Amino acid sequence: MADCAGLLLAAGAGRRMGRPKALVELDGEPLVRRALRVLADGGCDPVRVVVGARASEVRALLPSPELAVDSPDWSSGMGASLRAGLRALPEASAVLVHLVDLPGVDARIVARLLSSASTEVVARAAYDGVPGHPVLLGRRWWSEVADGASGDRGARDWLRGRDDLRLIECADLGGGDDVDTPADLRP
Repeated sequence: MADCAGLLLAAGAGRRMGRPKALVELDGEPLVRRALRVLADGGCDPVRVVVGARASEVRALLPSPELAVDSPDWSSGMGASLRAGLRALPEASAVLVHLVDLPGVDARIVARLLSSASTEVVARAAYDGVPGHPVLLGRRWWSEVADGASGDRGARDWLRGRDDLRLIECADLGGGDDVDTPADLRP
């Protein structure tokens, strides 16, 4: 397995949630800490967290301030956060891009994806055959992905229709459903 960085996108305002999802607690743990722990426990090293909305509050929840990457244009969408994060990452063969609002993703899913890490990889988790997150990108593609990332679509357009995209089934380990509203947090 190649060395793989973890990139957590946690810059959004969470309008439907009523506050940034990074600050939302689930079982007494803020989603940003939960997702950061999942990336590290799954084998990502180093890990970076892209912050934007209420950045100082999110940064205060991180174990170390140098984990934070500021996304000055965070309000223009996930694409800006992805660009900022990819450009700030240290050397690694690959990066696993994770979203802060996916509490069903655990370290086993991260580890399964990382088993495919290489400089050339393009892979993503799938849940019952449906493509989801996290997404694994070999270093070869970082510049191309960053250049094409825009709005709230992130790398979606870049990933669509790629012949080399590998779907890695993960439904047996967890779920890829996001939480958008307070109702989504209820069991």
